[in-house]
This record gives sequence, structure tokens and C-alpha cells, in this order.
Amino acid sequence: MESNIWTEKYRPQKFSEVKGQDDIVKRVKAFVDKKNLPHLLFSGPPGVGKTTLSLVIVKELYGEEWKENFLELNASDERGIDVVRQKVKDFARTKSLGNAPFKIIYLDESDALTKEAQQALRRTMENYTQTCRFILSCNYSSKIIDPIQSRCTLFRFKPLNEEEINNIIDNIAKKESITLTNDAKKALYQVSNGDVRKLENIMQSAHAVTNNIEESTIYEISSYAEPREIKELLQHCLKENFEQAKKSLLDVMLKQGLSGSDVIKQLQKEIWSLEIDNPKKMRMIRECGEVEFKLVEGSDEYIQLESLLATFVIINTKK
Repeated sequence: MESNIWTEKYRPQKFSEVKGQDDIVKRVKAFVDKKNLPHLLFSGPPGVGKTTLSLVIVKELYGEEWKENFLELNASDERGIDVVRQKVKDFARTKSLGNAPFKIIYLDESDALTKEAQQALRRTMENYTQTCRFILSCNYSSKIIDPIQSRCTLFRFKPLNEEEINNIIDNIAKKESITLTNDAKKALYQVSNGDVRKLENIMQSAHAVTNNIEESTIYEISSYAEPREIKELLQHCLKENFEQAKKSLLDVMLKQGLSGSDVIKQLQKEIWSLEIDNPKKMRMIRECGEVEFKLVEGSDEYIQLESLLATFVIINTKK
């Protein structure tokens, strides 16, 4: 579980408090109400409520005895077959405490489990279904082997939308006596990208600096270039001013400490708002993908980004 103080402080304790996943919460609550829980597979991006919903499930099922009937393992730390054969099996084979019908094992980041460990896990899920249920959480369900997927009920989580993020911001701001401008809220949504954990971390860091949070504070805290700066950089490319575009790129990267991948992600977002023909936008987006792949493969950031800007200028050169 996350050790961040705010994350624990504002973690929902009931189904009604879980935001942004209404359909999933409704279906899971029906299982809990009948005390007939299947194996569950939660898939989705980070910070959208997978671990939180799992904790709500066990607290609703077991009440004060939830810690005795719940085992959480992070598969990214313990991902080998020995973990499944020892920790998981030892916990699964013992009877639940109190009036609980079964125990629950929560495997966070289960897509990091090796294939051998997943093969061992599927047998454990079969053999101890009378005494234990599994909740598997992952970012990519495609990395979970098919035999395990077929044994689980799959729920796909989505990033929270702007309205849901704003509700969480308002709730935290009220309890922490924080004042935020509307532009700061928009910046928080843009920077967090629907990730509540990231949202809370940024708000906590900004609150440590000031109680009156503005847009510039958010971008500074999160090492995120202001959209205005990225738009100016792109405008230089549209005007065929490569030298100025290169200078703006270096200023943004050095001032905010951005990596090449961070810059490309922001460039890709702002390209869609440019007032140019759609074919040009598509060619620019395609070039972003090509350069991003080269960066992942280990190419030099500055050379690749300068090459990208040069290509933008060529695409928008008036013939």
C-alpha cells in the first residue's frame, strides 16, 4: 500500500466514497452483499482506485477483522514462483477467522509475475477456492495468462474525468484550508491525467509551499512545461523559424528539467489544437511516435528532439 500520508488520509472507506468507477463499484457491491465473491481481476492505469476498491471490499466483508483475513503482496517486489508456493499457498490453505466465508489475497501489479509464477498461481486458485479468493490488480491484462483470466471476473478501470477530479480537489481543499484558482484546477487535471494518487502528491507538495495555489505553482512543482510555452515552440515551427524553436526547446527542458519523453507527450497534446490542416497534424503526430520510440531505444534526447523540430518545420514549409 502507498505510504503517502494524504493518500491514506483521503482513501475511501465505503463503496459510496469511491469516485469515477460507478459501474464497477455497483457490480462489485452486489457480490459483497451476497458474500459470494468470485476471483477478481482489476485492470487499468495507475491511481484510479484498484487498490482502494480492494480494501473497501475486505472492510465491508470482514469489518474489524479485515486485517486477519487479508493478505496483500506486491508482485513487482516478489514476482517469483517461490512466492506463490510459499506465502500465497500458506495463507490460502488456512481457514478464515471469525464469520468470514473465505480469506482474500490481493496481488498488486500481478502483470509483473513471471509466467512460471502465474502457472503455479492458477493451480493454487483452483485448489483453495473453498477457503480463499484472489483479487489481482494489473496495468495490462494482456500480460496475464489466459488460464488465470478465465478464472477471474475482469473489471477494466478508467482514468477519472475532469468533473470527478475537481470533486476530489474541492474535497481536499476544503479539509486542508487550501485556496485554488480555476486555472490551477485545470492544471492539476492536465498534469495528473486522471491519476488520483499523482493528484494528491502534487497537491500535498504545493500545499507545503503555499495555501494559495496558482497555475504556475502546479507546473513548477510537477516539472511540467506550461502549455503556453509548448504552443510558442510549435508556432516557431509553423513560421519556419527553426533557430528560435530550438532555443525555446532548450529553455523549456533546462528550466523545468524535463526528459525527452515528457516533451514529446506535451508536444503531441498541443499539436491537435494547432490551426493547420489535418494531414499536417497527422504527419507531425506520426513523427512524435517515431522519435519517442528512438528515445526508448536509447538515442540522444537533444539530437532526436532537434530532428523532430526540423521535421515539423519541413512539414509546414510553404511551397
